[in-house]
Amino acid sequence: MGYNVVVVGATGNVGREMLNILAERQFPVEKIAVLASRKSLGTEVSFGDATLKTEDLDTFDFTGWDIALFAVGSAATKDYAPKAAKAGCVVIDNSSLYRYDSEVPLIVPEVNPEDIHGYSKKNIIANPNCSTAQMVVALKPLHDRAKIKRVVVSTYQSVSGSGKDGIDELWDQTKAVYNPTSDYERKVYPKQIAFNVIPHIDVFMEDGSTKEEWKMVAETKKMVDPSIKVTATCVRVPVFVGHAEAINIEFEDFLDEDEARDILREAPGVMVIDKREDGGYVTPIECVGDFATFISRIRQDGTIDNGLNLWCVSDNLRKGAALNAVQIAELLGREVLKKG
Repeated sequence: MGYNVVVVGATGNVGREMLNILAERQFPVEKIAVLASRKSLGTEVSFGDATLKTEDLDTFDFTGWDIALFAVGSAATKDYAPKAAKAGCVVIDNSSLYRYDSEVPLIVPEVNPEDIHGYSKKNIIANPNCSTAQMVVALKPLHDRAKIKRVVVSTYQSVSGSGKDGIDELWDQTKAVYNPTSDYERKVYPKQIAFNVIPHIDVFMEDGSTKEEWKMVAETKKMVDPSIKVTATCVRVPVFVGHAEAINIEFEDFLDEDEARDILREAPGVMVIDKREDGGYVTPIECVGDFATFISRIRQDGTIDNGLNLWCVSDNLRKGAALNAVQIAELLGREVLKKG
């Protein structure tokens, strides 16, 4: 016996990826429904070898369904997630709406699986921000060994983090650079993204940071340890898929780079590719379609007593969104629902 699963926002990049990963990982599905807004009603999407037609989110009855994977924005989530939860369907939400709610667990299964039991307060579980998800997978096993005091992270985030419109904008601008007769209209980013980098993701806050940077701080504290100090600079780069991060870590206790490498090699969800030679590291284009969070360039930081540097790369549509949501569903099934 399996689970009755709903994918909300099934026609978007993350929704389609959720369906792919559910099939790839052979999640025990008894029945599946794919939902979208009325403008996308009837659109066909793939689930393994099957082709499914989207149903209307506005009129869908969640009664009798076990798990709903939400891949829509905060506005739609605010309207429909409580309806699903009230009907007895556990919501796993990819938007930012519930991440900072004290009554909603924020989960990365490799990091804080024990928090899954807190779902029952609202029948909702939050999926973290893409840039945070891959970082905490790397931080947690190191924190367990030497306790992290401070993290300084600079991100290099792909345009797929902005959805299909971000991908289209990079593509159109790139063509226009090589063909001056091509027209494009800048809609997603405040400056040209093709052949450029933009140190601005999400809205600016009063202290000068962006909301994306604030998310990394707040989510790391919620999932790993509230005592960790985090400072982030988040940058959009002209890459289609795959986020990269340069992470500097200061520990309370000394941690040798070789021991850190061994710890990360054994850590769940992590793949270490770290050779000190040309090409002995992973770049975003190589991680696309993979489940792992890749770690490279592990080295001591000699400017502080207990410091390490590392390079962290992951497919943001997978570990940063769809994969983590499916892993939460797997954890929920194993630890709580126990039907599959």
